Amino acid sequence: MTKFKELGLKDEILKALDELGFEEAFPIQEACIPVLLSGRDVIGQAHTGSGKTAAFSLSMLQQITPKKGIQGMVIAPTRELAMQISEEIKKFGKYSGIKAATVYGGQGMGIQLDALERGVEIVVATPGRLIDHLKRGSIELKDVEHVVLDEADTMLDMGFIDDIQFILDLTPE
Repeated sequence: MTKFKELGLKDEILKALDELGFEEAFPIQEACIPVLLSGRDVIGQAHTGSGKTAAFSLSMLQQITPKKGIQGMVIAPTRELAMQISEEIKKFGKYSGIKAATVYGGQGMGIQLDALERGVEIVVATPGRLIDHLKRGSIELKDVEHVVLDEADTMLDMGFIDDIQFILDLTPE
């Protein structure tokens, strides 16, 4: 197995991984991280607990610049998954200066607006609430360079295709 430091990740990311007890990359991470860091798209499929979240999160954290607006976006089908992803990103990015906000229905808009106003580089969201923020102007996607559709098959099964297309149409090419 490949060690994370062999994947060329920044020292601050490696420090967080070390504190979390992660030294070696899982197969999906070993396969995806170099491809994502090269700027190419990936469609990844693996079982629960295989390290998919780390694969896309670490790549995103590696390439995002702090204090330069929202550059990364993760869309998830449920609030529970969105919260879980956001927590993982925060753990991995502990020393990076990169902040993430979670936006989902069922939580007061004020809490989310406060987090967004403080400045974040990554937004983890459910489709409906993300669209609410886009329509009110509290989230802009003009600087987004990294988009993840986590559990895309589930979102399509749930009927989110039009919402996903609306969101993607607002991101730079």
